[in-house]
Amino acid sequence: MIRGILRPSSRALRTGAWALVATGVAAPLLRKRLRIPPPAVTASAVAAPIAMCVAVRRSPARDVATVLLQMWGYIAHYEMPNDDPEALARRVRIDYPVRIDRAIGLGTLPGLRLQRAFSRPGRISRFDEVLVWAHWLWFFFPHGTAVYLLVRRREDFGRGAALIYAVFDTGVGFYWLIPTAPPWYAAQQRRCDPDLRRMMVEHGQAFWKDRWGPMYGFLGGNPLAAMPSLHFATSVMAARVLRDAGPGQGAFGWAYAATLGYALVHLGEHYVTDLIAGFALAEGVRRAAPRVEPYARRFSRLVQRLEARAHAS
Repeated sequence: MIRGILRPSSRALRTGAWALVATGVAAPLLRKRLRIPPPAVTASAVAAPIAMCVAVRRSPARDVATVLLQMWGYIAHYEMPNDDPEALARRVRIDYPVRIDRAIGLGTLPGLRLQRAFSRPGRISRFDEVLVWAHWLWFFFPHGTAVYLLVRRREDFGRGAALIYAVFDTGVGFYWLIPTAPPWYAAQQRRCDPDLRRMMVEHGQAFWKDRWGPMYGFLGGNPLAAMPSLHFATSVMAARVLRDAGPGQGAFGWAYAATLGYALVHLGEHYVTDLIAGFALAEGVRRAAPRVEPYARRFSRLVQRLEARAHAS
């Protein structure tokens, strides 16, 4: 009996792995209703992608499922600080990025300078629309990069995906430790220039009409998560990964990252300070990767042994 517990059968391993996958899917979804403590949500979210690698043999479909589970956990951790909006509002930092960006903009926020120079008050121009759509396309860019590697450069998928999603996972920790408001929120609270607009919402309401409310409610789960900018950080990392794939891919990646960075500031979504921090985060993850890789490989071999045992005939 003790031996069976210490060396479970292949069927028991698969059953246990699927149970962990199911828990990892359910816990973030039910956390508020069942008042699941954040550490339990974290444990289940971390375990789920690993368990998927034991429950199912390696294939492109499993790689996609593993990434989806990872992002499901990320979304939960991105949103959880806002499960209690009043408590989050009491903790949020508003003033320090305003002071830094005013110094960068020589007394005026760079975002406000750009809006005054290239946009007209009260209307969204074609140029503004292009920037808004560049912002919205971010939801596809880091993940599209991972899909590109999976389909066209499978040998590079593991490393590339690990770098991109490490930026997501590392960055979300800052939203818990130092929740920081974006410039549009500071403007609403009269903590910076009230003329600063949130142009993405202006265009979204006009373009999507009645669909905008439900869409924004789903995608905007934590409005006070600006430092560092994960929009920019993950795009920089995706550009790095694409550059490793080839100069043409890299040129495309960096062109998008630069366009997005400009758009985030112009539209009032982020400070220049947020972008600098996002770039530093991406570069920090990239430079730390060679030191972490030996430990990751050891862990990967352990999971592969469990996978082999779970599917032994």
